[in-house]
Amino acid sequence: MWMIALQRSLILCLTLVIISLLAFLVPYMSGGDPVRTIVQSRVGDMAVDPAAVEAMRVHLGLDRPLYVQYLGWLWNALQGDFGYSFVSRSPVGPEVARALVVSFTLAMTALGIALAVALPLGTLSAMRPGKAIDTVATFVTQTFVAVPEYWFAPMAVLVFSLYLGLLPSAGWEGPASLVLPAVVLSLRPLAYFTRVSRAAMMDVLQAPYITAARSRGLNMNQTVVHHGIRNGAMPVVTLFALWLAGLLGGSVVVEVIFAIPGMGRLIYEAVVNNDVPVLQGSFVCIVALSVLINTLADALYILLNPAVRIRHVH
Repeated sequence: MWMIALQRSLILCLTLVIISLLAFLVPYMSGGDPVRTIVQSRVGDMAVDPAAVEAMRVHLGLDRPLYVQYLGWLWNALQGDFGYSFVSRSPVGPEVARALVVSFTLAMTALGIALAVALPLGTLSAMRPGKAIDTVATFVTQTFVAVPEYWFAPMAVLVFSLYLGLLPSAGWEGPASLVLPAVVLSLRPLAYFTRVSRAAMMDVLQAPYITAARSRGLNMNQTVVHHGIRNGAMPVVTLFALWLAGLLGGSVVVEVIFAIPGMGRLIYEAVVNNDVPVLQGSFVCIVALSVLINTLADALYILLNPAVRIRHVH
């Protein structure tokens, strides 16, 4: 088990180093001069003075060798210092941290809603194939995968905010502001969770230990509760981690439509405004957190599944 942890830790560290290098090279990949971009962001439409560009280059240490710049940038990044935003002139680290908290809250709420509906629905569908509940599960998986968020989000605003007046249409001012975006964001993972939990439970119900449990006098419901749910839910653990990592920076449409100050909206505005420090900080934090989440999910999967743990040990 310790060897597994050491191996995963080494992979995690190597991945984070590669991520940091790619983030550092973002200004150079754009094909322009990053120093000129910084100066241009401060003078607006005015002509850029070449002397000012060179002075800024020396002031920022960008006249040094590239590897020296990278090591200095990496040291600052490890301390949460990603420089200052070109637009707001405020430190990038606190901006990214605030946006991450918002996106994490939204993503966890959305995935919690998805799990709360998908696991019972998928389990019941597997227990009664071909029945009404199975038809409902099939409808959910096909419909929610097909309906795009950029259509469903405005429809939800029109119905629940403008027509019924039940919920806020935008903003981030309390629990009520979380309901609509979380529900909209939960629909697609709900469909995938339902499909995966149904397929996993179908396999579990055909396993020999389920037959043995039934032969001991347990009815189907008792067998599923005591023996089936844990094994049937394990594939959803990995899927949950993948969706959580993806939603931290991938809920751009929902965050922009509902005016939520999360990572998706922060990245969108940084791209529009060519705010390189914000893009660098966002990229590093999102990918690093995603890698960490998936590593923890793998560890949890190994702990929950004795068969996988035995294969890793041997």
